[in-house]
Amino acid sequence: MPVISAPHEFNVPDLFIDLKSVLGAQLYLKCEGFNFAGSIKLKAAVEMIARGERSGTLRPGATLVESSSGNLGVALSLVAASKGYRFICVTDSRCTLANRQRMENLGAQVRIITEPDEEGGLLGARIRYVEELCASGEGFTWLNQYANLGNWMSHYRTTGPEIAAQFPDLDVLFIGAGTTGTLMGCARYFRENQPSVTVVAVDSVGSVTFGTPPGPRMIPGLGTSVRPQILDDSYVDDVVHVPETDTIRMCHRLVRHGFVLGGSTGTVLSGAQQWIDVNRPERDILGVAISPDLGDHYLDTVYQEKWLQDIYGLERDELSGADELSAASGATA
Repeated sequence: MPVISAPHEFNVPDLFIDLKSVLGAQLYLKCEGFNFAGSIKLKAAVEMIARGERSGTLRPGATLVESSSGNLGVALSLVAASKGYRFICVTDSRCTLANRQRMENLGAQVRIITEPDEEGGLLGARIRYVEELCASGEGFTWLNQYANLGNWMSHYRTTGPEIAAQFPDLDVLFIGAGTTGTLMGCARYFRENQPSVTVVAVDSVGSVTFGTPPGPRMIPGLGTSVRPQILDDSYVDDVVHVPETDTIRMCHRLVRHGFVLGGSTGTVLSGAQQWIDVNRPERDILGVAISPDLGDHYLDTVYQEKWLQDIYGLERDELSGADELSAASGATA
């Protein structure tokens, strides 16, 4: 067993779920939710803070400020508490209650944006608020996950090599696109070290990341209303866009097999299944998808019956047939 002295020093690097019996494909899910922050964002938080400390832009007693839909905010709250920094998370009304409570319990201030920017939506409004805060002269340090090279470098150094070590014959890698830190880090790693691997980005319908029209999105984690500065499309071989109703159905399909996984995971796996159904050659494709977090972050949304009815008009009886619905969706994609 490892012995640690700080919460950010622990992460499970090599836990994969074989989803053959659930999805009927040779697809493995890399689980990134088993650390004290509860998500893959701990890797980026540690790397970005370390880069700030090395460069001198982040000094003892500083106040960190960051825009986050939830998971990075939790991760930064944890690292800030461990290292003695103050932290302000600027989020919006889509952030789950569970994540807000986690951040506040870790000592962070949470400021919630409710009015979207005319062009950049809620994300644009969050970024504008952060910029105004930093311009106030109060000594705030913005890590800026949308442009910070540490965001993708953390996955170039860890997530990519962890997958390659377990699956040397990997054919295709499915990665959800939020800030695109995980996507860019893994895509760069495999382009340089295992270029035969096809990298497929999975995005939410309504996200503008890959040039598609903006639209309403209620599940935090994946998708953006402002294209991330760190994104380089040349490293991405294909993109799949997933409606949030398919995300919900996939999450409920998995939970009936005992896997309570997050909304981002439901999106990634729905996109992976659609891509495999369309592109599967005569031989089986060996695929890996990345699960950013677990379902405990989404108990009051994705797994809450009233929320599903109010937002999507989905009934429990319909979700109980999610296996058949997901299969039909994949067959017609």
